[in-house]
Amino acid sequence: MGSGSSEGEPTLPVASVARRLGVAPSTLRTWDRRYGLGPSLHTDGRHRRYGSSDVGRLELMQRALLRGASTAEAARYALEQMPRVEAAPVVPEPAAVARPAPPSDDGEVPSRLARRLSTAALAMDVGAVQRMLADAVHELGVLAAWSGVIDPVLSALGARWRGVHAGAEVEYLLAECVYAALVRATPVLNEPRNQRPVLLACVPEERDTMPMYALSAALAGRRVGTHLFGVPLPAEVLAVTVRRSAPAAVVLWARRRAVADPRLFARVSRGRQRSRLFACGPGWDAAALPVKVELLPDLPAATDRVEHVLVGGPR
Repeated sequence: MGSGSSEGEPTLPVASVARRLGVAPSTLRTWDRRYGLGPSLHTDGRHRRYGSSDVGRLELMQRALLRGASTAEAARYALEQMPRVEAAPVVPEPAAVARPAPPSDDGEVPSRLARRLSTAALAMDVGAVQRMLADAVHELGVLAAWSGVIDPVLSALGARWRGVHAGAEVEYLLAECVYAALVRATPVLNEPRNQRPVLLACVPEERDTMPMYALSAALAGRRVGTHLFGVPLPAEVLAVTVRRSAPAAVVLWARRRAVADPRLFARVSRGRQRSRLFACGPGWDAAALPVKVELLPDLPAATDRVEHVLVGGPR
């Protein structure tokens, strides 16, 4: 069988591919043995290495699984789409499908919008705050507006009033306006590209829920449908929700290390339901996550990766 991998091409070991796909290494070995979806290359020490075409086939197989195909059907589909031949096409890595950030004059536009937003919030001018948020989303897009304008201003105001009551009303006012702006920026999808939704939720006791609204808006902008739970659910309720909604992927957000419990993933993944599991946010410790859970460090990375895993990139 041909490899589809060129000499000198970067390759990955079984463990790295398993973590990338959110499956156990033993699952990859089974798919290789039963369906011929294994690595094409061996090192001098006979360790198995996956080339980009090998990983591409597995990602195609996983998308079929997430749409409800049986394992055999998904494997057959992947091999039909990317036959194992010498000239097999290479599927782009997730970074290749990332959207370039809108031009911002080296940060001048986000900085200007952030100053105007902060000024309006401190003046308790609700109308101006709403206009500033709308301008930021319109000029920069949801993700760039979040990372370059909204989140920095929220963080700055939160730090300014932390531990005091006087002035905290500014932070509350801005938060309410941001929630509304992100909901308005989330299109309603009549025909999402994914057949099963992405479940977005915060871990129990996480107070910072707003990033999930931004992620939902960004994914909807790429026609990826989500089920968003803005209020943190108790662990048992979250587990039932995952079982009943049968999502293609689950993204759990945590900003604070104190509330990011990796054991939560075991609770939501019980049963036979196939769902990709993602941990998103600075609260998670990569070393403590289960092998089937992929870490997404920030919202742009989460948007690109979830889109790539479910539907294969932009269209």
